[in-house]
Amino acid sequence: MADFDQELDASGLNCPLPILRAKKTLNAMGSGQVLHVVATDPGSVKDFDAFAKQTGNELMESKEDGGKFHFLIKKG
Repeated sequence: MADFDQELDASGLNCPLPILRAKKTLNAMGSGQVLHVVATDPGSVKDFDAFAKQTGNELMESKEDGGKFHFLIKKG
């Protein structure tokens, strides 16, 4: 997994909380910085894809590992 500037553990949270927490964290970050989000909600895969497209942030990576979903989002 690539380097990131900040990490958000949204494990155990269900939609829409992982997205809301990510949005709040990204708002406090600088342009070009990367947020690593860890989530356990399977719905978060499509949620983060749609979130990135709607907000102009880049979903750099999306993967599943041992029941946890990992996302790298670069702030636009």
